[in-house]
Amino acid sequence: MQTLLKDSPAFSGFAVKDLAEAKAFYSETLGLKVTSEPMGILKLHLAGGNNVLVYPKPDHVAATYTVLNFPVDSVDLAVDTLSARGVNFEHYDMPSLKTDAKGVCRGPEGPVIAWFKDPAGNILSVLEER
Repeated sequence: MQTLLKDSPAFSGFAVKDLAEAKAFYSETLGLKVTSEPMGILKLHLAGGNNVLVYPKPDHVAATYTVLNFPVDSVDLAVDTLSARGVNFEHYDMPSLKTDAKGVCRGPEGPVIAWFKDPAGNILSVLEER
């Protein structure tokens, strides 16, 4: 049987309203390597050789789910560092999803995780893999 896509170095992408604003956020605030690519898109260069494309879409509507997750050694350290850079963390108080005063979810099931948004409203997270 042919493997077809098994060995394909797949990548994902998502839209933003303002490419310049996104470039500043991802490069300056989050500290990622960001390059401008042909056709007016950005490439986020992630650890491990992974890349994500970010493209402009004037009528962009942010997804209601997490589009990008950043595994970290310490969510608390990441939240403190990003908060100092002006990032606001989401707070949830639902029966199955609660965050503390810092915006960190420490539930018994799942990872320690905190969610935040980019300037276009896309949801991102920092999480500790158990």
